[in-house]
Amino acid sequence: MKPSFIDRGGLWVLCQSALLFTVFCFGFCARGNWEVFPLRITGVILLLVAAWCGIAGTVVLGRNLTPFPRPAPNGRIVQHGIYRLIRHPLYTAVFCASIGWALAWQSAPSLASALALGPFFAAKARREERWLREQYPEYADYERRVRRFVPWLY
Repeated sequence: MKPSFIDRGGLWVLCQSALLFTVFCFGFCARGNWEVFPLRITGVILLLVAAWCGIAGTVVLGRNLTPFPRPAPNGRIVQHGIYRLIRHPLYTAVFCASIGWALAWQSAPSLASALALGPFFAAKARREERWLREQYPEYADYERRVRRFVPWLY
């Protein structure tokens, strides 16, 4: 029997989508007037980092890619490519893109929504990792070797 939307972690996907929607909309609707050029440049750099992490993670995942945090029953652990450096490059990509978007648009409400993604992704990753350890006993060793979001740091 195929797991339900909820069993696969669908509520995590819905919450993430809602947060991303607010980041995106606030960027347009509540655009700031900070006129701080370095912040705008930082935003663009974060968008580029996000693009690199997102593309690298998506390419390496290949058929294992799913929007759900619960791993697919026929999936496998990916530990090469960008996954040698960080366990969740797609979460890192979305977080960096959200912060970058908010800074590029100089929107305080967008930035607040983007910052809310930090604790959200930390919690989502912890839940996903419990499922990964259940499905793949060797995942625990991978967790000890590779950081969650930022290479060599966190």
